[in-house]
Amino acid sequence: MDEISDVAGVSKPMIYTYLGSKEDLFGACIRREATRLLEAIQAGVQPDLPPDMQLWHGLRSFYRFVAEYRESWTVLHRQALTVGGAFAAEITDMRARAIQLVAALVVSAGTRKGVGEQAEFSGEGLSAALVGAAESLADWALDHPDISDGVLASWLMNLVWLGFNDLIEGEVWKPSE
Repeated sequence: MDEISDVAGVSKPMIYTYLGSKEDLFGACIRREATRLLEAIQAGVQPDLPPDMQLWHGLRSFYRFVAEYRESWTVLHRQALTVGGAFAAEITDMRARAIQLVAALVVSAGTRKGVGEQAEFSGEGLSAALVGAAESLADWALDHPDISDGVLASWLMNLVWLGFNDLIEGEVWKPSE
């Protein structure tokens, strides 16, 4: 709070008056950065494109955000979850909104291909897996800043979209037993 007070040029009591406790300030920062992240992803998705390209552009926007705002991603994905409580709940809410965004894309693509019921059934779970994979790759990318957002998005698309594409074509893997 001392640093904030110095940078803002106001006293600490004024900071507490306007921002509340340190926890309130941290919560506000989490909400702000989570909103910025989701807005960046949504802005990247171009609804006039085919579903695979919408997802690719959304992923590029996500990885671009992580690269440009590394500290924000670290706070959102590592620190807030570690602290737990209301902070972790904010991250859980952000993740749920990201999952809904991807699930809507999967369901839309499946419906267009005539397998809407299957896409409705599995879309949210598959989207949760994709969001988890995207987050893990983002964490890895923090240690590999030389890898571009386009390459990261392409890697994840190769991992997941080929499978999604088969699903929306009605092909489902089943064990041979």
